[in-house]
Amino acid sequence: MFESVEAFYRPASVREAVQLLQSGKGSARIVAGCTDLIVEDDRSIRSLIDITHTGLNYIRRRSTRWAIGATTTMAQIEESAELRNVAGGILARAAASCGSVQIRNMATVGGNMANGSPAADLATPLLALDSAASVASPQGRHRVDLANYLAEARSRKMAQSLLAEVTFAEPPGGLRCGWSFQKFGRTAVDISIVNVAAGLQLDAHRHVKWARIALGAVAPTPVRMHEAEAILTGRTLDHALVVEACACVMRHVRPISDQRASADFRCELSRVLTERALEECAAAAGCEL
Repeated sequence: MFESVEAFYRPASVREAVQLLQSGKGSARIVAGCTDLIVEDDRSIRSLIDITHTGLNYIRRRSTRWAIGATTTMAQIEESAELRNVAGGILARAAASCGSVQIRNMATVGGNMANGSPAADLATPLLALDSAASVASPQGRHRVDLANYLAEARSRKMAQSLLAEVTFAEPPGGLRCGWSFQKFGRTAVDISIVNVAAGLQLDAHRHVKWARIALGAVAPTPVRMHEAEAILTGRTLDHALVVEACACVMRHVRPISDQRASADFRCELSRVLTERALEECAAAAGCEL
C-alpha cells in the first residue's frame, strides 16, 4: 500500500493531528502501531499521520477514573502493574492475548478501537468496564460511550476525528467480586473466533448485585449482553442460573460464517465461553458452582 502514500506527518499535538486529518479530505489516515492499516491495504490513502509524538501514551488514574491514552501499546497494558490490580487484571489479560509479542509491542489501544473490528480483544473488557471514548474533532473534544464509538468508528461521522483516550470508572473490588476474559482463536496469536469478558459481584447470600457480560466477533461490533446481565442480577448464583444466562446469550448473538468459523460454531462457542467466564467470576467471588 505504501507506494500510494505521498506524505508522512508526525504532529506534536492532537490539535495539529486533527487539522492534518481534516486537510486530507478523506485520503489521510491516523497511524501509531500501523498493524491494522498494513493488513487493510487501502490504496486510496495518500497521507499518513503518525500520532506517537502527541502525548497520548499513558495509563493514569484521575480521581475515581482510569485513562489510557490512544498510543499506549498492548505490551504496556499487559505489563502495567497498576492495571493488573484493576478488575482482576482483565485488561492486562486481554492485551496479553492480542497477537504475537512483536504485534503487542506495536499495536495500540487506539488502533484496536478505531479499526472497528468486531473481534478486537480489548473491546470486550473495556465494554464490561462501562468505558467511554474521548474523541478529538475539529469542533473540540467530546466523550461518548465506547459502545457508540465502536458502532461508528469507521463511519463518515468519525472520518475527521481522532480517538484520544479511553476512560472508565474504578470498578468495584473485594472478596465478592470476580472478572474473567475468555478467548478462542485458531492459534495462540490469531484474532478471536469469539471472545468474552465478564464481571460480577455477590452479596453475603450469593445474590448477584450486578453482572456485566460482553462478547466479541458475534455481531457487527463487540456487544454488551444486557438481557443476560438482567437475568443474573438479584438472583442467587448457581449453575442453573449460569446456564439460563448462557442460553440468553445464544439467543442474542448474531455471528457470521467466515474462513475462521461457521455462525453455528460461533453461537455454540458463545455459550461455552460465557459459561467459563461466569464460572471463573464466581470462583473469584468465593462461590464455587
